[in-house]
Amino acid sequence: MDTDNESYYKKKEFVFIKMCVIYKLNKSQCIKKQFIQEYYIINFKIYCTKNEFTTGISCDIMMSVNKNTYSKTNREEMNMAKYQEAKKLVREYFDAMEKASAEGAQDVLKKYMSEDYLWRGVYPFREQKGIAAVAETFWKPLKESLSHMQRRMDIFIAGDNEIDGEQWVMSMGQFMGLFDKDFLGIRRTRKMQHLRYAEFSCVENGKITKTGLFVDLIGFMQEAGANPMPPQTGNFFVYPGPRDHNGLLFEDADPKEGVKTLELVNKMVADLDELNKSGSMGCPPEVLEKAWAEDMIWYGPGGIGASYTIPRYQEQHQLPFRNNLKGKTFNGHVCRFAEGNFACFFGWPNLTNTPIGGFLGMPGGEVPADMQVVDVYYRKGDKLSENWVLIDLPYWLKQQGLDILARTETILNKAD
Repeated sequence: MDTDNESYYKKKEFVFIKMCVIYKLNKSQCIKKQFIQEYYIINFKIYCTKNEFTTGISCDIMMSVNKNTYSKTNREEMNMAKYQEAKKLVREYFDAMEKASAEGAQDVLKKYMSEDYLWRGVYPFREQKGIAAVAETFWKPLKESLSHMQRRMDIFIAGDNEIDGEQWVMSMGQFMGLFDKDFLGIRRTRKMQHLRYAEFSCVENGKITKTGLFVDLIGFMQEAGANPMPPQTGNFFVYPGPRDHNGLLFEDADPKEGVKTLELVNKMVADLDELNKSGSMGCPPEVLEKAWAEDMIWYGPGGIGASYTIPRYQEQHQLPFRNNLKGKTFNGHVCRFAEGNFACFFGWPNLTNTPIGGFLGMPGGEVPADMQVVDVYYRKGDKLSENWVLIDLPYWLKQQGLDILARTETILNKAD
C-alpha cells in the first residue's frame, strides 16, 4: 500500500467523515495517523489545504483514533461499509460497459482499469495484459456478436482475498443478447442467447487492476444448437440464482456471516484434498454430508450439467470425475473470499489431473491437464445449499489434443 499517495487517501474520505461525525476532536495538522480497525490497519496521511477537505469537512475536526478510543459498535459500523467504494466502482464499470458499443469498450476499460491491467479468462482468450489487448481479444468480439447485450446478475459480493488480503468483487450471472454475428466460429442464430459468467475484479487505489472472467462456452454452444460434446450426465439449462433470491449484496453483509461461510467452504475443500492425497478414487457420501445439505444443487458447466441432491450429484458428476481421472492434484487458488452467506474462488489452475477414460464420455489419453475452475457457494444454516461451477473444459480438452471450437467451426460453420 502506498501511504504517500494523496489520491489514495482522498478515496478513503468516507472513513474520515464517519469518524468526524462520531468524534468532535481537536485540531490535527497534516501528519500521519493510524486508524486501527478490528481486522486490519490503514495508514493515513492527510493533506490539509486551505483548512478543508474536498468534501468540505474542516481539518479542525480530524482526529487521532486508536483501538482503545474507537468503540466496538463503531468498528462494526465501519466494517459494514468496508466494501462500498469497491462495489460502487465495479457496478459503475458494469453499467458503462453494458452501454458501450463494441468500438467503445476500450474507452470504458481506460476509465476503470489500471495501466498494468491483468485479465484472465477461458480458452481461447486466456491471459491478456493491458487494456487494448483485453478490449480487442474479448469485449469487442463478444459485443459485436451479442447485440443489445445485458449483464443479468444473480450474485454480487465483495471481500478480502484470503490468499493475500487484496480486495475483490465477484459478480455471477448471465450475459444475454441477440446472437447476431458468429462468435468463435459458432454460427449465429439471430435469437436470444445466454452466456454464463463469473467475473472477479481486484480493486486497488480506485482502479480495477486484475480480472478473472470465466464464461461457459460449451453451454453457449449447446444453446446455439452446436453441442460439441457426447451426452452429458447432468442437465444443462439457463441456471437460476439462489433459491432465496438474496444474492445481490449491494449493501455490505455482517462480517461474522462471511467468516462462517468461508470456514465451511475451506473445511469442505480440505476434506476433498485429503481424499485426493489418500489415492481414493471414489467418495463416501458421509464425506459430503459433513458440509452439504441433503437437497444440495450443483450447477455444473455445459458438458456435465446440473445435479440435485447428494445421491444424484455423486452419480452424475462426482463419481465420474473421481473414478475416471487420476493424479488429482490441488494447486491452490488465486482468489478466495466470502461475504454473508456466499463464498467464491478461482484458480489458475486449481487442479491438475489425467483422464483414464470415461469422464465427459471421452477416452483416456494419459495426458496430464490443468483445470481452471470457478466455484460460487450459497450457505443456508450450517450447510452448503447451492454451488455454481464453471470449468474451462475447452482448455482442458485442448491440452489433450482436441480443440472443440476449431472442430465445431470446421464441421458446422465452414466458410464457403
